Amino acid sequence: MTGGSGFLGRHIVNGPATKSWEVIAPSSQALDLRNHESVRSFVQDWKPAAIIHTAYRRDDPASIFDASRNIAEAAVRYGARLVHLSTDALFAGRLTAYREIDEPTPVHDYGRWKAEAELVVATTSPAAVIVRTSLLYGRTELSVHELAVREVISGRSNMRFFTDEFRSPVVVDDLALAVAELAGRDDLAGRLHLGGPEPLSRADLAIRTARRHGWDESKLRFSTIEESGLHRPGKVVLDSSLAASYGLTVNAPPS
Repeated sequence: MTGGSGFLGRHIVNGPATKSWEVIAPSSQALDLRNHESVRSFVQDWKPAAIIHTAYRRDDPASIFDASRNIAEAAVRYGARLVHLSTDALFAGRLTAYREIDEPTPVHDYGRWKAEAELVVATTSPAAVIVRTSLLYGRTELSVHELAVREVISGRSNMRFFTDEFRSPVVVDDLALAVAELAGRDDLAGRLHLGGPEPLSRADLAIRTARRHGWDESKLRFSTIEESGLHRPGKVVLDSSLAASYGLTVNAPPS
C-alpha cells in the first residue's frame, strides 16, 4: 500500500475490507517511490500479492509519473496485482459525462502528470486496473474539501466556492471498500471510473457539508470560475456505470 497515511490510504489500511490482510504501508521516509532501485528491492523483499498505489505529491511530477512507473514495473516483475489510483482532474470538462474510453484532456500540470502516469501504468502493466475517482468526502473524518468549508465558516479563509464547477464526489469509506475489492479481483483490468452517482457543484458540496455538521452556511461565499480568472475544468462528471455492472458502487455525500 502506497500513500497509507493519506486520506484514502488510511481508510483502506484501517477499513473492514483489509482486516484479514497483512498490509505493508511504508512511509515516504522509509521508501522513496521515485527511486527505481528502492522500489524494486522493497517489492522483491515483500513479494506482495497486490499493490494499491495511491501516493503522490500534487506539485511534484516525479512523485506522480516516476513513482507510478516504478511501481508498475515492480508489480509486473514480481507478479503483484496492481490497483492504480487516478483522478478526474485529467479532463478539461464538458456537458456530457466521461466514460472510460475517453482520453485525458488536461488543462493544468497536475492533470497532465496524472495522464502521463496512467499511460505508463497501462503500457507497463496491462493487467493493472486504473481507478479514476473524484472529490472525497468523509463520514467520520473531514476531507480536505470539508476542512476548507470549516476554514471559511470560522473566518480563517476567504475562499469562495464555485457554482459552475461540477464533480462526482464520493464517500471515502465506499471508495476504500471498492478499491480493496479490486485488489483481490484479477478479472478486471484497464480504466474504471468510481465517482459518486450525483454531480455536485463545489458550492452545493460546501452547503451540504455545512448543513451536515451544523455549521453556519450563511458565512459561505460563492463565485464562478470565470469571475475568479482561473483556468480550470468546469463540469467534469464521471460515468461509473461500468463499475456498477461489476458490483462496485459508491455513494455521494449525504444531503
